[in-house]
Amino acid sequence: MSATALLQRSARPITHKTRGQTHGMVTRLMSPGDLGQRLKPFVFLDLFDNGGRPFTGFSLHPHSGIATLTYMAQGNVSYEDTNGATGLLPEGGVEWMRAGKGVWHGGGAGEPGRAWGFQLWIALPPHLELGPSVSTYQAPADIPAIGPARVLLGSYAGVANAIEAPAPITYLAVNLRAGERWVYDQPADHRVLWAGVGRGSVAAPGLIEAGELAVFAPGSDPVEFNALEDAHLVLGSAVPHNHLLVLGHYSVHTSPAALLAGEAHIREIQAGLWRDGRL
Repeated sequence: MSATALLQRSARPITHKTRGQTHGMVTRLMSPGDLGQRLKPFVFLDLFDNGGRPFTGFSLHPHSGIATLTYMAQGNVSYEDTNGATGLLPEGGVEWMRAGKGVWHGGGAGEPGRAWGFQLWIALPPHLELGPSVSTYQAPADIPAIGPARVLLGSYAGVANAIEAPAPITYLAVNLRAGERWVYDQPADHRVLWAGVGRGSVAAPGLIEAGELAVFAPGSDPVEFNALEDAHLVLGSAVPHNHLLVLGHYSVHTSPAALLAGEAHIREIQAGLWRDGRL
């Protein structure tokens, strides 16, 4: 089948595409100032790529009210957090950081070579946004797969990740060979759907190329992805997050009062980091 026919065969249209904004090695594909309001609970998505060049990494910085999921598609990075974890996040591995009322974390260079992947921010519901911070680090072997899809968070087609999702969410990493076809059967109650391509290109039904994020029309119809070349993408679907997004510099909460509480706890942690000489 021709590429033109592949681009036209799905009834679930793409309503928006973006290449985001790039600063150094990070491209911000989604933020609350643009697509995050439409796609919440997904509020930020960064595609990071060192291009094989040495980099200093990301120093310790705080979060509250959200969870972050970092996925390494290639290469590795080091990590540390104020929950006491340090180590190396390997290729294919996941860092899950449910910030709750506050946490600090950071990452640095791993082994020499190219390192790229995605970091997703997820808005937490009120009962978790000021709860305890939880950090989980998964090796590639810990991440379940079904066909070409690896389940980074939530569940898909009866396969679930061990990380406890904060809401009804499915987040997948999908590797497709050139010419391969894959259909995402979205859960019926999920109305939000997007896909971000890190490498290669797919027809789904419109063309999505490397470095692009595509937003699909609300609904639950399946979406067919056809790889026009070898492709590596992430995909997220969810029940909409029916709460406000109240923003701080590193925080997202559901109310101004919750934001104040989260930022106060962040400052308490910061004071301890200063005392310990870690900042």
